[in-house]
Amino acid sequence: MIKKVLLLTILFFGITNIHAANLKAFTANTPTPPLKLTDLNGKTHDLNDYKGQIVLVQFWATYCTPCRKEMPSMNNMMKKMADVPFKILAVDMGETKEEVTQFVNEVKPEFSILMDESGKSIADWRVFAAPSNFIIDPQGKIRYTLFGGVEWDSDELIDKLKALAAK
Repeated sequence: MIKKVLLLTILFFGITNIHAANLKAFTANTPTPPLKLTDLNGKTHDLNDYKGQIVLVQFWATYCTPCRKEMPSMNNMMKKMADVPFKILAVDMGETKEEVTQFVNEVKPEFSILMDESGKSIADWRVFAAPSNFIIDPQGKIRYTLFGGVEWDSDELIDKLKALAAK
């Protein structure tokens, strides 16, 4: 019951933030939380293994309308970022593998979908909205955040991420 209330609260905040389009500089002087989860195929992904790359860590859910709408733009973003070391790790928030697999078969994301059925990473990353996005620099530090849906393949966002990769 508590899990469902938490997820509904996250959904509410996600919908109210759908028009947030600007990355916000992350200014907190805190270390990047750990992230070590398995994907739908059982492969373990550890954020530490992605040092040297720009990583978009997104927390999302199948019932989140902005999440569903923006995944095609994330696929396009992957193509536009092909000339820089870049990965997307999309973390499902507390749903079952069956729910996520059905969603993936419909939406067809072309990036890693990680499972967090327990919801532990939500607490570790202090996620309060769906989708919640964190841009990690090549050194493994959070540089930008964005809460709510966005068109990830916009030239403005692509340029900002490519500039981060060039630093």
